[in-house]
Amino acid sequence: MAEIHKDDIGTIFRLTLKDNGSAVDISSASATKDIIFKKPSGLIVTQGSSFTTDGTDGKIQYASVSGDLDEVGYWEMQAKVVITAGTFKSEIEGFQVKRNLV
Repeated sequence: MAEIHKDDIGTIFRLTLKDNGSAVDISSASATKDIIFKKPSGLIVTQGSSFTTDGTDGKIQYASVSGDLDEVGYWEMQAKVVITAGTFKSEIEGFQVKRNLV
């Protein structure tokens, strides 16, 4: 992932849902395709996401908008998708949001 700074807009966050190491076909997901973010302060924010392709590769993504990346420090994120076979969550991934000079 590229370097991320506080207040960046348009940063793409992409996660893959896997089961036993293989991508889960999430193409049947309609209502729940979320990426859950945990800010350095501990606040949890859920953002709706979209497929990167047709969902058969298990990938979803979200692009940050104004106000999203409002804290400097270590963040965590996890995907949550509901499909006909059940609810799947991705591994938790972390990233650093760096400060700006001004």
